[in-house]
Order: sequence, then structure tokens, then C-alpha cells
Amino acid sequence: MSTPVESDISRTPDSHLGAAVTRSLAGGGDTPLHRVKNVPGYVTPVFKGKSEQRSKVEAIVGRKGFVPRELVANEVAWFYSYLGIDDNYFASESEEVISDHIIALFGAKVLAYTKHDPSKLVIDLEKIDEATGATFIHTSPPGKTTTEGPGSNCESRIDALFLDKSTRENAFRLETYRSYGAVSATASQQLRCYFVTKCNFPEVPPASTRTDGRTDIRAVCDPVFLEKASENTLEIYQNVMWNVEKRYGPVIEVFQVEGSREHRLVIGYKMGGTSKFFSALSNLYHFYSLYSARKYVEQFSNGITIVSIYLNPLPNSNAPPIEHSIFQVMKEASLLYCLPDNPFFYPGASPSEGHAVQEAVYAYCGWVFAQHFCNRLGPAYLALKNLLDESNAAHAEVLNDIKRRFREETFTRESIAQVIHSHPDIINLLYVNFAMTHYPEADEASQLMPTLSYQRLHTQQPLSDQELYDKIRRSVPNKHELQVLEAFLIFNKHVLKTNFYQPTKVALSFRLAPDFLPEVEYPTKPFGMFFVIGNEFRGFHIRFRDVARGGIRIVMSRNREAYSINQRMLFDENYGLASTQSLKNKDIPEGGAKGTILPALGASPRLCFEKYVDAVIDLLIPGQTPGIKGKLVDHYGKPELLFFGPDEGTADMMDWAALHARSRGAEAWWKSFTTGKSAETLGGVPHDIYGMTSLSIRQYVLGIYKQLGLREKDITKVQTGGPDGDLGSNEILLSNDKTVAVIDGSGVLADPHGLNREELIRLAKARKPVGFFDKSKLSKDGYLVRVEDQDVKLPSGEVIQDGTDFRNGAHLRFKADIFVPCGGRPEAVNISNVAALVDSEGKAHFKFVVEGANLFFTQQARLFLEKRKVVLFKDSSANKGGVTSSSLEVLAGLALSTDEYVEHMIFKDGKPSPFYQSYVKDIQAKICENAAAEFSCIWKEHTRLSGSKPRTIISDELSSTLNNLQAELESSDLYDDLPSRRGVMNRAIPKTLIDQVGLDTLLNRLPEPYQRALFSSWVASHFIYKYGVNGSSVDFFHFARDLAV
Repeated sequence: MSTPVESDISRTPDSHLGAAVTRSLAGGGDTPLHRVKNVPGYVTPVFKGKSEQRSKVEAIVGRKGFVPRELVANEVAWFYSYLGIDDNYFASESEEVISDHIIALFGAKVLAYTKHDPSKLVIDLEKIDEATGATFIHTSPPGKTTTEGPGSNCESRIDALFLDKSTRENAFRLETYRSYGAVSATASQQLRCYFVTKCNFPEVPPASTRTDGRTDIRAVCDPVFLEKASENTLEIYQNVMWNVEKRYGPVIEVFQVEGSREHRLVIGYKMGGTSKFFSALSNLYHFYSLYSARKYVEQFSNGITIVSIYLNPLPNSNAPPIEHSIFQVMKEASLLYCLPDNPFFYPGASPSEGHAVQEAVYAYCGWVFAQHFCNRLGPAYLALKNLLDESNAAHAEVLNDIKRRFREETFTRESIAQVIHSHPDIINLLYVNFAMTHYPEADEASQLMPTLSYQRLHTQQPLSDQELYDKIRRSVPNKHELQVLEAFLIFNKHVLKTNFYQPTKVALSFRLAPDFLPEVEYPTKPFGMFFVIGNEFRGFHIRFRDVARGGIRIVMSRNREAYSINQRMLFDENYGLASTQSLKNKDIPEGGAKGTILPALGASPRLCFEKYVDAVIDLLIPGQTPGIKGKLVDHYGKPELLFFGPDEGTADMMDWAALHARSRGAEAWWKSFTTGKSAETLGGVPHDIYGMTSLSIRQYVLGIYKQLGLREKDITKVQTGGPDGDLGSNEILLSNDKTVAVIDGSGVLADPHGLNREELIRLAKARKPVGFFDKSKLSKDGYLVRVEDQDVKLPSGEVIQDGTDFRNGAHLRFKADIFVPCGGRPEAVNISNVAALVDSEGKAHFKFVVEGANLFFTQQARLFLEKRKVVLFKDSSANKGGVTSSSLEVLAGLALSTDEYVEHMIFKDGKPSPFYQSYVKDIQAKICENAAAEFSCIWKEHTRLSGSKPRTIISDELSSTLNNLQAELESSDLYDDLPSRRGVMNRAIPKTLIDQVGLDTLLNRLPEPYQRALFSSWVASHFIYKYGVNGSSVDFFHFARDLAV
């Protein structure tokens, strides 16, 4: 398999930087150090009315009487001429406000005098209007983040009130600078001034002067910025903007000012890409004893934010020289972009007290890891599990309750954080242990001036894992703290690769070896795990085989309590979903996989998804662009392929993920990276339009009728999931039975004489719910109860008080020959309500059940019904048509070159190509073939055993047997037999694809792991479906002999 390489599309060529900017390398290997001329980056227009305003202010101050008349002129003169306040302030504030500020400054001087301590002179002035902007002026010691008093929360408030909320339509720019003069002759304090103003982008932007089609910064900027910015600044920002447009993550550049020690840090990113970032940056450079003379945040109407900070070394500091520390600031700024709100990197921290950003981010990642993997159940739970019978519903419920309680009570987020805060030295040693494995040392070794983090690592004696464990054991007072710190060590030992040290990223991702998962809780060991942490979310991806596919689900939380529960259960939910997917993916090349994303309360689900995808791609594509995407330390050592599909909350995001993978350089697999893509623009194969999932459900329904000699038109049916949904509409369109009830989100539609089929078909074609059913087409005994209805009288005389309550329980009240759930909540029928599906004489409401909707029944409920002679086929068998379709969508993406894919899979003038139409028919045929084969296998096995084993169990055993056989075949040498391989591939790959591309070309293009998976899945499924789960070695010998035919 050819490994894609990160495309070098984001580095600005030197020729783009004009005469004002030159470039060299220092302190960061390939990190660019730009040099700029020592000229102002911004020019503040002179305020022509300043002298007149000063006279008016002096009169107002004198009139108010607080300042003695003989001191008024001197105080006003000091404020206007010696403090060094920018003319921007005087131009934007009224005489009344300025006079109040002068009086406040005088009052502060008087208060400090009475305390006989000039250092007590404190200024804290502010004016805030959330609609138009704000002004803040306060005393501020340089190079230090104040944690109390004036200015302690000023920048975090600016973030929260203005910068984090900025959008293209409502953006705010910021100018802030330190006054060069002292507040008085006896006090040395300086003032820090912040001016936040609303951007006024022109309704009709000025015409671009560019002829190359690229964005002209002058056409998208605020007029005030354009008036103040020098040509040099416009040139720098223009190049940063172009790079931001090409790149998903931040663009971070450093410029050294010629003839001085000042460095300018310029960071560009997409508006809204992070939050609390501006205030976090101050904590970062203060940590290295740097102070900012001026800072700017500029917003642009094309959705880009650029931050510019003018940094200087604090005089008489023991900190490393700025020429070294600036590259550490640059490196750690990318980590701050991912996690600006980190409780382990706090305001006021310094190298002598507190963690550097890298250590603090590591502590945060370990904190999140410990939350998920410290709360393990232990030997007491195992002993109880062995005593109880999990197939017994009551026992299963007890075990579930105990598991939930253990999870909630053992380790809380707060208790884990307390342990981390209590042992900073241990956390630092654990970080060194992590960094010694994953820090890209080869790059650093060639540097002229290694970064501080590299120097820190090599001045500290690293401990072996055993020495570190012994030190932890001796250092902590109790078992609780030991277990938390052990979790960090487990984390370190199982990270195979990470983007932690990538120069630019939007979230942190870790590829974990899953060996640490306890077998008692996770009986089937996953093949691979990804762990992703962002500022707004956390997420996992679990797969059970090398080649695997499954949906990415966004887990939303209604409130803080729900978020807390989701947080605790996220990994277990992910594991369960991926495990279930494995059962369903039994006869396709891809094993089961699933991804979950848990957004923080109020976070944008879309932003979380995009960051999750980008961070995972960091670990799939080797970086080759120093300073942007560098090489990772890779202990896995093999290329990996992941296939994502749509799930709850992500159905409309698959197009973006595929295109983003392409933009990142995944030319070989971007087409197959996601399924569920738009048919017209990206060549996806929509399940609903072509009835893919419904086709497999129908094979089970028709199989039952055929085996029992039934005529479909004589069969009565109840269906959940209405004509507005994928499965519900297609079930109506494909069937020809006597449907007596349909239940969907809009209400309950029922008629014991059979619902009018023409009207149902009309709704299904229009994709409208049952609430739109024409009631005139009901018999005298039929009715429609909508969820909003109250006190409705049914034809039987029964009064329905609440339509929603009636709908929620309606699936338990109807009787018919067959029940086909095509929608509804998971576990709608469970052990606590399944008895309602059996009447007083012990007779079940339905003779047959085909579970079209995922997880509609719990396992205990299925077994309960089967004991009462219900013919039931579970979801993982019945509704696998969708996964088969997606699998073949993946195959097309891998098999076709980009040009072929665009030609044959993407619609032209809104119409599919003949190839596309033929390929869809191949997919539909394959779905019907697989479903019919599995139905026949389950039916035969149930008959062979004279009904002693429920079909539900047979289905699960069939899935397990298929998966196990497939795994054995993947590692066997049968694949190496070329005639057998070609024979299988010729039958496994749809004919349309072979005719178009040719078998030899396909075998050259398809990645070898995928070919092995395709070969083994086809052989395993066709052997088991032919010979049953008890097929012998002799049977397999005869079967394998014919593979080459």
C-alpha cells in the first residue's frame, strides 16, 4: 500500500515575503525565523483635536472639585503627555469619561500615599458595552500575570465577551499596549490599556487589486485596521491569511525586529477555531519572563483571526534569553490553541512553580485518560459476575447497577485532579518518561539551537518504567493516589504514536495499544484505539480488525448531569457500539468499528467533528512539512486505514471529512475515507434512495413467508418507523401485506381492517409521517392519534388522554402476524416491558418479528419472545444491507483512481453515469444474496437443532464463527495461493468494477491489508453459509479446492 504524504501546500515560499521581511533558520531547526525592519507595525493617526479636548477636560476636572485647583493642570498634563497613552484612547473617549479617569488616577495616588507605599497605587478603570466594545485601563507589572486585583480577569473577560463570540457578521478587534511612562513621579507602575471596538466591514467591499484569484487583505479588513496598519504589517498578515485559508489549523510565525531584542509573534486561525486563547497566550509568555509592549487581535470578513504580540525580555531576569524562549513560546502556542483552558497551566505559573505548557497539557491528557480507565471494576465485581447468570434478566440488571455505581463512586474528575495537583514532581517525571519515547529527537539533534523543551528533557535523569513505578509507590500516601498515577504510566506505555509534538494541530490524538483493557470488562480485545482530546470535546475510535468501518457518533448532553453521565460512560458506549458493529459486519471485508465524540456543553458539534477528524488524520499521514506537520515517532510502524461512516449527528459531515482528507494529501484513500457522501457531488451511494437496508430486511420477511408457505397479501403487519423515514418508507413501498398499524414520530395510525395501501404509498413517496394520512380513508374502526392530541376517543370508546404517552407505548398494544420495527428508540422492548407483548393466555402478539431498527429489542427481550414460539430475526442479521452497501462504496473509492472516480461515480448535470447505475444494481444484488444466504443458514441450523437453540443465539454464534474464521484466514497462507486469490477476487468484486478497471489493475491498486480482508471475508461467509456453523475440516478442504475455479 502506498503511504500518502502530508501535502506541502501551506508553507509560504520565500518569494512571497517582500523586502521588508527576510528569513533565516535558528533555534528551531527548520522553524522559520523572519526578520523585519525596526519600523512601527501600526501607525496611530494623530488626534488633531487633542489640544482642544485637553482644555475642556481640564475645565471639567476643575469643576468637579475633587482634585485641588492648584494641582488640576499638572494632573491633566501628566495624563496627556507623560503616561504614554495612545492617541487612539483620546480620539475614542468623551471629555467626561477622560476627566473621570484622571480623577480616579489622582484618588489612587492619594490612597497609596496614606498607606506610605507607592506600590499600593492601583488603577482599575473600565467601560463595557457588549454591542460596541470596551475600554480597560489598569496598573500592570510587566512580565507577570496578575491573579488578583486590577486586570486579573481583564483578558479572560475580553475573550468571553468579545473575541470568542466574534463572527463574520459581528466581529470585534482589539488593540492593547503598555504605557511607556509611570503613573506618577513617585510610583513606577505602568498602565495597560485595552481598546475593543466593533469591526465595521464595508457592505460593498473594495475591489480586489489581485489578478491571481487569491484573497486581497484590503478587501476583507476593517477600515480602522487599514488606516493604522503599515505596509509591512499588511504584507505579513496577507501571507499569514493565505496560509490560514489553505490550512485547517493555526499558522504561527515569529519575526525578529532588526537592531533590537524584540520579537513579534503572529498567529492566524479560522475565526471560532479556539476559545480563551488570547488570555492563555499571556500566561504562556509570562511563564518565560517575557512581556508584551503591544498586542493586536484583528478580524477579517473572510472568517480569519490574526493575533500579533510584540514580545520583549523582562530586564534583570534569570529566565532563558528571548532568542531561545521565543521558539518554545511558538511551539507551546500550538498546544495552547488545542487546550487554552487547562487547569494544570494556571495564571502566575513560572518555571520554579508550576508546569510548563507541555507538561500541563500532558497532565490534562493523563487526567482525561484516568477518568475513563481508573474506574475499573476489580476482583470483587468479577467474583460476583461469576456467581450470577447474565442470561437471567434480574441478575443482568443487578450487575448493571453495580457496574454503574462503581463507575460513579470510585474516582471522580475532581479527586483525580487533586492527585495531579498534589504531585507536580511525579507528573513532571511521568512527562519526561512520555517525552523520551515520543519527542522527535532526530530533528532536534540537528538544530543549531535546541528548544528549551529539548534541553529540559536532557538535563533531567529519565527513570526506567520500574524505577518510576517504585518512586510513585514510595511517594504517595494511599492506594487511591497510587492508582491515579499508575494510570499515567499505563498511558505512557500504550501510546504508539501521537501528534502531541506536531508543530501545528487543532486537537491532540493518541494511537493506543489496547492491551491494558481488562478482559473481565472487555472480553474481546480491540485491534486498535484512537483517543482524541480537544478544548471543546473528547472522543474515541475503536476498531476490532485492521480493516474496519463504522459510524462516527456525536453524543450530545441536555444538561450538566447528562454530560457527567455521558463522560463516565463514553468509552464503554463506544466499545459496545463497535462490538455490535462487528456482529453486523460479518460478511464484508471491514470489521466492526465506531467513533464517539462528546462535545462540552454549548460546544459546536460541527467544530468538534472537524477537529476530531483532523487530529486522527495527523496519525494516518506521515508529516513531511517541517514547521507545520513534522515526522512522528511511530511505534506502530505500519500504515493504517480507517473508514468512517455517518451516525447520530454526523450524517451531513461525511462530505467535509472526505474532502478534508484529500486536502491533507490522502490521494489514495480520500474517496473511501467516508461513506454516506453526497451522491451527486462526491459519488456516495445513499441507502434510503436505493433501499439498501430495506432490501436485506425484505429477504428475511420473504424468507419466512416462503418457508411457511404464506401469501404476503394475507399477512397482517405492525410497523414502527413511518413513511417519512428511510426504512419505514421503503418497507411500505416494497411490501404488499395488510398493514394494521404504523407508529412514528408524529403519532399512531391504526386500522384493524388494514390501512389504505395507496394512501400509505403516497406518504412514503412524499416522505411524510403518518400525521398526514387522509383520515377519510380509514374504516369505521380505524384511527389516527397525533402526539399533540389530548383526550381523544378511539372507535372502541377508549379515551387517550395524552397523544405522546400513547405513541410511546403503542408498539406494545397491537397484535398482528408480523412485527417489523423500522424505527424507534433503542431498547424500546426490554425485559421490564416485554411481557406486555404476551396476552393473558400466554400467546404472543406477533408470530414473526424481523428487527429492522437497530437495538429495538434487548437481548433478554428477544430470548423471552423466542421461548414463546415467536420466529424472531435480530437486527445484526436483518438490517445489514446498509453496511454491505457502504462496504462496496468503500471498495469503489479504493479501486478507482481519482480521475476514474470523478468520471464514473460523480453525477454529471445531476444524472448518474451508466457505470454508477450498474454498480448500484450490483450492490443491491449482493445485499439480497448475503441476506438470503444468512437467513437460510440460520433457518437450517434452527431446524437441525429442532428449535432447541433460539435464532437470536444462532445469529450471534454465526457472527462470532464468521469473524473468527475470517481472522484465521487473514493470517493463513491460503491467501498466498495466487489462483485461489484471483478466483475469490473475481467473485467478490462486483462485475461492473472488474469490467471497468480490470482484475489485474484492481489487485495492484487495492491495499494489501484490504485484499486480505476481502479474500478472507468472502471465503469465510460463503463457507459458513454453505456448510453451517459446524462445517468440518473436510468440508473446508472440498470448499477451498474449488476457489480457483
